[in-house]
Amino acid sequence: MGKKENFPPFRCVLEGGCGEIVEKKSRFIATVRPVKTEEEASAFIEEMKKKYWDATHNCSAFVIGRRGELTRCSDDGEPSGTAGRPMLEVLLKEGICNTAVVVTRYFGGTLLGTGGLVRAYGAAVKEGLLNSTVVTMRYGTRLQVTVDYPDVGRLQHLMAREGITQESAEYGVNVRFVLAFDAERQEQICKSITEATDARAELEILSHGYYADKG
Repeated sequence: MGKKENFPPFRCVLEGGCGEIVEKKSRFIATVRPVKTEEEASAFIEEMKKKYWDATHNCSAFVIGRRGELTRCSDDGEPSGTAGRPMLEVLLKEGICNTAVVVTRYFGGTLLGTGGLVRAYGAAVKEGLLNSTVVTMRYGTRLQVTVDYPDVGRLQHLMAREGITQESAEYGVNVRFVLAFDAERQEQICKSITEATDARAELEILSHGYYADKG
C-alpha cells in the first residue's frame, strides 16, 4: 500500500467559530469546535448546555477519525431526525472530521415544521463553519530552511510558485523558515531551494506528519 493510501488527506476545523441565523423569530446559534476524541466532544457539548442553560434546545453532532469512524448526533428534544441528523449530514457532506458542533435554539413562538427545522439546523451549521477556520490536513515533510537576507526574496518566490506552506519564520542574524509540503515532493523541493539560493541555504528535515494546508 502506497503512502497516499496510508496517509490520505482529510479536512477538519483548525479554529472553531460561531454563527447565528434567525428563522421565524427562533434563534439558532451554532458553535463549532475541533475535537479529537469522543470524550472531548462530550465535554464540549456539556459545556454548551451549561452556557446556554436557558435555551429551548442544544442539539449536537460530531465526527471523529480521519475517515469519520465515529459519528454521533442528538436532537435534544426536537422531533426525531429534524436537528442532530441534518447537522451531522452537513459535516459529512463537507468531509469534515474531528469536529463537533452544537446548535442552540431559542424558540421564537412559531412552529417551523419538520422541513423547516431540518433546513434551519443545517443552515446554522453552515454558518458556524463559515466563521471557523477549516483546513485540509496533508501528510508531509516539515523542513527548516536557514538563509541570509539577500536570499529571502528568492525563497519566498519559490514558496509561492510551488504552493509551499510557511509554518513559521524567525528573523535574526539570518532568517529561519519552517516549511511544510507533500512528503512525496521532498527531494524535488530541497533541490529547488538549493538551486534558487545557489546552495547557500541550510536545510534540515524536522519531521514527517500531518500539517495544515491553508492554501
